[in-house]
Amino acid sequence: MCQLLGMNCNVPTDICFSFEGFSARGGKTDEHRDGWGIAFFEGLGCRIFLDPKPSVSSPIADLVKCYPIHSTHVIAHIRKATQGKIALENCHPFCRELWGRYWVFAHNGNLVDFDFKSTGFYKPVGNTDSEKAFCLILETWRQRFPGGKPPMRELYAVLKEITTTLAEKGVFNYLLSDGEHFFAYGSTKLFYILRQAPFAAAHLIDEDVTVDFQELTTPSDRVAVIATTPLTDNEVWTQIEPGELLVFQDGLPLKF
Repeated sequence: MCQLLGMNCNVPTDICFSFEGFSARGGKTDEHRDGWGIAFFEGLGCRIFLDPKPSVSSPIADLVKCYPIHSTHVIAHIRKATQGKIALENCHPFCRELWGRYWVFAHNGNLVDFDFKSTGFYKPVGNTDSEKAFCLILETWRQRFPGGKPPMRELYAVLKEITTTLAEKGVFNYLLSDGEHFFAYGSTKLFYILRQAPFAAAHLIDEDVTVDFQELTTPSDRVAVIATTPLTDNEVWTQIEPGELLVFQDGLPLKF
């Protein structure tokens, strides 16, 4: 299976520390060698890096590790292919426009016997079940809410409906964001941690790296990090319950 990494926070923050450990799982400490990608929201814009090479040996990944891009919404993915060949078009996260905003999606899992037949605007470019699922979500939203982005409660209800249907076809852990709201769905395994004052030091599992966040933050900062498995070994991570869909905003999980 693939691995997911997400970040949502109340002030623009860099993800260099978490990405250092996460990218090691793309061929060094784990077997996810079939490509990787990361997306950063900056205002209405979205900066995306994709590479079909393993993240552990990707020069683009090295750039991201050293480039402190500050964002309030970040989604990253390292791939172990289950459907679709190893190719740039099959690298997550995927990005599409809806209601005048970019939407970004990354999936960990495998949807068996799922074949999305586009009847409207969205069509997959690659041949993964993940991109098909993303197109289905956006297609359904676009048809249900033709007038624009609805209130969160209505948007959430439809997303939960689609998600429940897709999750019946297999493992469907995913991250989804438009730079305003950040969705995380745990089908089988997905964890998160909230970092806020009083901040402390954190040590990566996959690399011998420690960061003292007290030296890098202000008392009002708040950061939520979401990952397939915990990235640090000296912090308490919370597992998202199987079948639970969370919305993160300003570094806090919201429930509907």
